[in-house]
Amino acid sequence: MTKSRQSLTQGLSASIAQKFITDPKSVESSQTLSIQQIQLPAKQPRRYFDQEKQAQLVKSIREHGILEPLLVRPLANGNYELVAGERRYRAAQSIGLSDLPVVSKELDDQQALQVALLENLQREDLNPVEETEAILDLLSLTLKISTDEVSSILNRANHAKNRHQELEENVFLQLQALESILSGLGKFSAESFRTSRLPLLNLPPEILKVLREGKIEFTKARAIAQVKNEDQRQALLKLALSKNLSFREIKQKIKELNVREEIPSSTSYVQRYSQIGKQLKKTSVWNDASKRAKLDKLLSQLEELVGKVDE
Repeated sequence: MTKSRQSLTQGLSASIAQKFITDPKSVESSQTLSIQQIQLPAKQPRRYFDQEKQAQLVKSIREHGILEPLLVRPLANGNYELVAGERRYRAAQSIGLSDLPVVSKELDDQQALQVALLENLQREDLNPVEETEAILDLLSLTLKISTDEVSSILNRANHAKNRHQELEENVFLQLQALESILSGLGKFSAESFRTSRLPLLNLPPEILKVLREGKIEFTKARAIAQVKNEDQRQALLKLALSKNLSFREIKQKIKELNVREEIPSSTSYVQRYSQIGKQLKKTSVWNDASKRAKLDKLLSQLEELVGKVDE
């Protein structure tokens, strides 16, 4: 077992995934299957494939064949469902291979998805969005609750902690289970996952897309997301991608945008004065000598200021 897999599965001794990774009795002997006998699962943990890396894999398989068998499970109709190895499967399809080396395991729907999620989390090219989604799916599957409920438990725990309140017993037990799984993955506590990863999924769609595709670093994406104006945000994102701006350059661009927004445009001033002119026609200020004197003074000051500007 590799170091990364040991780290990933450590602490998950009760999980179905580790049982089927480490229990040799559950593994059938390696075999070769026709690619026509293998079908993709309805729910696939992996959402994005880097086209350049996929092309490299195609080249490697064309030259050396498939070196690591795909993991499949038998179906009632006599075919097999792919559990792990989708990149190799797609590469084999594109090349036109007819037979693939596989290892077949008896797994139910939940076990198959759990193994697929763990396998997905071991990828070296996993980006923060994919990792967050995969971990959420794994937590959801293990506790048999929705991903929204996972987020709710983490937020309720934080809320209770800040208010020095005790959690309801069922929520407390679920939080303990979440902590155990995250501890086994070896990267997050429940609180660090809540604060550093859940907010990722609320990023603007265009930023979430390029982050998922690995086209921009997490820190840069989060900085650009702070720009509230949609047109400005999209323009900055496009510039950052095309020019490969550094994090410091992006922060400087955002600072310039903020300064620009603080300076009112001449149009806004003209609109304000036009509105004041309309109000003056309707106001009763002219009937009050004191107010009329103040207004006359303000108008004289304005005339003098505008005259100086024109000069």
